[in-house]
Amino acid sequence: MRLKLKLATTAAMALGLTASVAMAEDVEVLHWWTAGGEAAALNVLKEDLASKDIGWRDMPVAGGGGEAAMTALRARVTAGDPPTAVQMLGFDILDWANQGDVLADLSEAATAENWDAVIPAAIQKFAKPNGTWIAAPVNVHSTNWVWANKAVLDELGIAQPTTWDEFIAALQKVKDSGKVALAHGGQPWQEATIFDSAVLASGGPEFYQKSMIDLDPEALNSPEMVAAFDKMEQLRGFVDDNFSGRDWNLASAMVINGEAAFQIMGDWAKGEFLRADKVPGTDFLCFRVPGTEGVVTFNSDEFVMFKQNDDAAKAAQIEMAKAAESPEFQSAFNIVKGSVPARTDVSDEGFDDCGKQAMKDLKAASEAGTLLGSMGHGHANPAAVKNAMYDVITAHFNGEYDSATAAEELLNAVEGAQ
Repeated sequence: MRLKLKLATTAAMALGLTASVAMAEDVEVLHWWTAGGEAAALNVLKEDLASKDIGWRDMPVAGGGGEAAMTALRARVTAGDPPTAVQMLGFDILDWANQGDVLADLSEAATAENWDAVIPAAIQKFAKPNGTWIAAPVNVHSTNWVWANKAVLDELGIAQPTTWDEFIAALQKVKDSGKVALAHGGQPWQEATIFDSAVLASGGPEFYQKSMIDLDPEALNSPEMVAAFDKMEQLRGFVDDNFSGRDWNLASAMVINGEAAFQIMGDWAKGEFLRADKVPGTDFLCFRVPGTEGVVTFNSDEFVMFKQNDDAAKAAQIEMAKAAESPEFQSAFNIVKGSVPARTDVSDEGFDDCGKQAMKDLKAASEAGTLLGSMGHGHANPAAVKNAMYDVITAHFNGEYDSATAAEELLNAVEGAQ
């Protein structure tokens, strides 16, 4: 039986409940934040809600890209028992928004906290479809990052690469030393994460927009796309033989422990470095994938709220949405998580050098029009298209296609998925 806890009278008044003090239930939260740094970040929200006498019932579903969590969610909703809140990304949110009247309206919280003024339009595209707030954006991640073990680079006399060719040369030097050059986990979403940067490095932001977001047929099967697959083939030569099926955080651990020099991964990887007591600039380096500077490919974790039947559950939802969007939580959570706040009015005080750079990059990209949704993380195109791209990208990475064939297959896959 759910434990019902009393909310303050002021909260009840804000919710328009006149008969008596509202009762708040525990919130049941479906998410895939199961790695160490991610779980530590999530505890920040749990503790915040606990201070409001709202309990937390955890429903973790492991899997870094969230596919398993979405499968579990569909089963719950089909059974008529949706969780209170669900961690969700991009077009997965829009898909649920089009499923009928199944999502809760968070406009009350959004109005009270002035979300419209402080959350970027690129994020609102997913959190506020059709003019109604249905999700509370927790953070903004960017995917085009390289993480490097500074001691390994110093030992081998490798400077931070600034061009793609310099990056390849650095990887080769590490490989020649006998260490793993590029730590990678052989999972489709991880290969798609790298592909974000390969496309950018091959054709720039306008090409990325045309191919990954607009799905322009000429761009999908073009010399630039062949070059992107060529870059993936280059990177494949620097991955160790045991990469297949490896989780992303285990690849991060390889860099942290000095077994590998580099990892291309979103900035959630920083949470693993911080959890291991590593210091940016001293123990590890963070820099944009060479060839992608000035561009930020992003994804945003958001808590999507599903409709609940009773006032107590609704009250808990509103309080969770407000807590997730408060500047205090956004700062505390993202400092731990490795991401940056979804709100633009949060100070960078307390963020480390990587975090400060990420906040600066995000603002600059937003102003320049180079803040682009990540294909690899469901912010460039719908799930059916994304998954079709995954299949081709992974098949190529595993040697099933050459680059020219992969570009042709990419176009075919996208057309078949639309």
